[in-house]
Amino acid sequence: MKRVVSAKGRDPNPMLLTVCFILGVANFYMHKAVAESGHRFIEETKRYFSGKFGPYGSYAIELALLIGALWLADTGSLAVTLLYAAYTAINGVASWLLLSNKA
Repeated sequence: MKRVVSAKGRDPNPMLLTVCFILGVANFYMHKAVAESGHRFIEETKRYFSGKFGPYGSYAIELALLIGALWLADTGSLAVTLLYAAYTAINGVASWLLLSNKA
């Protein structure tokens, strides 16, 4: 089997990339669910920030975070992957609180 080598001459770590990608999909799913929930806090936040970032600015920020995590995971940074996993876990708790009306 032929070895895959990146342009920098090192082996890419597909596991870190896969984990970051799956976490990114989960983040976007939670983001969309919360954005469409109609929660009072979210609606006020959307009104405040929509003038500054447009209607999809929060998705752009989420995408920038995912691209950064994927880029650094491609360099083999386990720490960044773990930080992105922690970020996803915090998003999960916050989404659960907002969607279950506990916040």
